[in-house]
Amino acid sequence: MLARLYQRPKSSMQSGRARTGQWLLEIERDEAQRPDPLTGWSGSGATQTQVQLQFGSREAAIAYAAANDLTLEVVPLGPRSLKLQAYADNFR
Repeated sequence: MLARLYQRPKSSMQSGRARTGQWLLEIERDEAQRPDPLTGWSGSGATQTQVQLQFGSREAAIAYAAANDLTLEVVPLGPRSLKLQAYADNFR
C-alpha cells in the first residue's frame, strides 16, 4: 500500500506554532470511489483512508511504515512566506 507522509502546516487561523512539528501518515486510496445508488454519496470499501496517524518525528513515521510494509512518499512542506504590511495599507 502507498502511504503519504507530511508535516502538518500551520493553520491560517492560528498565530502560534502548536502541532506544527508533528508528522502525519495517511494511506492513499487504492480503489476509486463509487456513488451509492440510494443516497448518491460517494464512498468505497477501503477504510484505511479514514485513518490519520500522528508521529512526533520523521524517523518514527518511517520506522512504522517499514514495519508495516508501506511504500512511503514523503511530501515536503512548502516554503513559508510572510507578507508584511502596515495597517494603513488597507486604505490605499
